[in-house]
Formats: sequence, structure tokens, C-alpha cells
Amino acid sequence: MKWLSYQYRALAVAARRLFAQPLVTLLTALALGVAISLPAGLYLVLDNVERLAGSLPTQPEISVYLAPDAEAAQRNALAAALRKHPRIAAARFVPRDEALKTLAESYGLADVIDSLDKNPLPDAWIVIPRVADGAALTALKAELQKLPGVAEVQTDSAWAERLAAALALGKTVVMLLATLFGIALVAISGNAIRALILTKRDEIEVSRLIGATDRYIRRPFLFLGALQGFFGGLMAVGVLAVAGMLLRPAVGRLAALYGSQYQLRPPSLIEIGIVLAATTLLGVLGAWLAVAHTLRQVEPPR
Repeated sequence: MKWLSYQYRALAVAARRLFAQPLVTLLTALALGVAISLPAGLYLVLDNVERLAGSLPTQPEISVYLAPDAEAAQRNALAAALRKHPRIAAARFVPRDEALKTLAESYGLADVIDSLDKNPLPDAWIVIPRVADGAALTALKAELQKLPGVAEVQTDSAWAERLAAALALGKTVVMLLATLFGIALVAISGNAIRALILTKRDEIEVSRLIGATDRYIRRPFLFLGALQGFFGGLMAVGVLAVAGMLLRPAVGRLAALYGSQYQLRPPSLIEIGIVLAATTLLGVLGAWLAVAHTLRQVEPPR
């Protein structure tokens, strides 16, 4: 109870100091909020892009070409294996005659194809996998290549690999920005705390003269840093909420033009909690560094 009483008193002192200068508090929270909202907003953009990519009607396809000399038993076994495979969402058989007709109609090669003695195209299966990432497609391709009666397997996964690479790059950029703006948050909070400590220099010197420890002197400033970080996190959440409100109608109209019902996903409660916790901890870290540095410079009068 005694420990809790100390914490409560320190929190009360920190709150009084924080609200004694409302304009400074608001500007500091705004600076912290803008700093942390940039990486948080980019993270939400990447998350929405991943969701949009997962909802696209066009999925990567795997073309399974049958060997010309494949026997009927092999063809039937292959059809059964493709339709029952747990990692295949759908499989469609394309006869060689249908493939040749589609080629002639799509590229205007009817005259050239009519001059051929025989159909050079093989029968094929068009396979749509359940999982569209590059590693899963590569593994499924290697497995299908080993099936009897299969001559060749081709994967239409270039776009998926490019998208995965772009998203991986985006996540790396988010981590770098989060680190840089985290350092900026620590610096902003630390400078604000340091300026306040210098205004309380005489009070700190007197407190030391009557026996106050550095821990006792430091505690209210740590709570002050925590409050600054928490309010900065709230400001960041507010910035993201306003940005989402402004962008959601435009994104909805754009999606409607493409026949989609896609809507921007707002941050979840867990993500909001992570932002608030991170900004609070960074505020405490900034306060700790500022207090530790400043207290070494403040000596009691002799």
C-alpha cells in the first residue's frame, strides 16, 4: 500500500505539471501523434493491400500439360488426383482442340492454324491453388510434375511473386520508419521533460538537501513522460481515424467502378492498444534518459 501511495502521488504531481501548460501539452502530443501516425498509417495501407490482393477474382494458375502418349488410366488417375487435392481450389480440363480454337480466336491466327497438319497443343488441366504465395506455388508445381501422365507444369505466379516482394519491401520500410520515428518520439519527449526539469532546478536542489533520493525525484517525471506518450498515441489514433474517414468514401467509389464491395479496414482494438502501449513506453524511455542526464548536472548547493 505504501508503494502504491508513492506511485499515486507521483502520478498526481505529473498530471498537475502536464495540465499546468495545456498549450505546450497539446503541441507536444500533436508532434508525437504525427510522428507515430506515419509508420502506423503505412502499416494499415500494406494490410489493406494484402486484403485486397487476397480478394481479387484473378488467382494464379498452374497449367498441367499431359504427355501425348498418356494412357487412359493415367488420365483418369490424374483427374481424380487434381480434383481431390487438398491444396487445389479448382481444376478445369482444357482439351487440345478447345485450346487451339481459343488460340486462333484470341490472336487472329485462324489462317495459320488451318494450314497445320495436326494440332500441336497437348491436353491440359488449369489448376487454381488455394494458397497464392510463391513458396506454396513452387511446392505444388513440383508435386504435380511427379504425377504419372504429366509432361510439363507451368506456373503463372509472376504477379504473385512481384506482389509478395513489394509487400516485403513495404514491411521493411515500415520497420525502418517505425524505428526512426520511435527515436524521434524519444527525443521529443526527452527534450520536453528536460526543459521542465531545468525549470524545477531549485526545487530539485532543495529536495536533495532534505534527503530526497534520485528515485523519488525521478518518479514524477517518468509518469509525465508516460502521460505524454499516451496522449501522443491518442493523437496518432485520432489522425488515423480522420484519414480513414476522408479516404473511405473515395476508396468505396473506386472499388464500385470495378464491381467490388471492398472497404478500408480501420485499425483494430489490438492495434490501437499496441500503438498506445508503444508510445507510452517510448515516452517513459525519453523521460528516463532526460532525467538521468539532467540530474547528473544538478548538484545540491554546498
